[in-house]
Amino acid sequence: MRQRLQKLISGAGLASRRAAEEMIRAGRVTVNGAPASLGDSADPDRDDIRVDGQALRLPVRHRYIVLHKPRGYVTTLHDERGRPTVAELTADAGGRLYPVGRLDMDSEGLLILTDDGDAANALMHPSHQVDKVYTVFVQGEDIHGAMDALRAMDRLDGEPIARPAVTLIERKGGGAELQIVIHEGKNRQVRRMCAACGLHVRRLIRVAEGPVTLGQLPVGKWRTMTADEISYLRNL
Repeated sequence: MRQRLQKLISGAGLASRRAAEEMIRAGRVTVNGAPASLGDSADPDRDDIRVDGQALRLPVRHRYIVLHKPRGYVTTLHDERGRPTVAELTADAGGRLYPVGRLDMDSEGLLILTDDGDAANALMHPSHQVDKVYTVFVQGEDIHGAMDALRAMDRLDGEPIARPAVTLIERKGGGAELQIVIHEGKNRQVRRMCAACGLHVRRLIRVAEGPVTLGQLPVGKWRTMTADEISYLRNL
């Protein structure tokens, strides 16, 4: 997209717009090898813009969104088996965005997508101990015993894990609604933990990752992350 040169120079952090205008007047700016004039525009994606002979480098503008993933969708951009993907739900978000972490087909809730690979890797790395909060509807014969077993669990299928935080939200007949907080993102981790403690998961919803929350976002819809949420990811 074509923009005024002084705006592009300012956007690159080289100078204020007024100072950029003086640079153009002084002949310090060229576009495709020709000296620029005040009022000229250029497309940074197509034109060779230089200041004092150095190529103008604009900051990369990453995208960060939150999707309320429904059940029945796979967390991938393409599925060889033809199943619905989260890419179909975010096709109108602009650009190619990649899901951060796992949320299996039968689970629902918060899923972050971005084109910022560094932020994605930081969010997924267990050393940062980002809280992943799930609302889990379970069935079992001994709910309280299973909760105690979950809280004490430090290994899963022989692999060490950080002990989860488990809270009873509501008891419902032979089942219950639990809140489970973990730090890792191992494959189907919450479901496997519950199964190891004698609980059957009927429904699993991720409601938060760190300060990023699902809130009232409708199922199947996405929103742009807030400035505070993006700052949190970058600071990781």
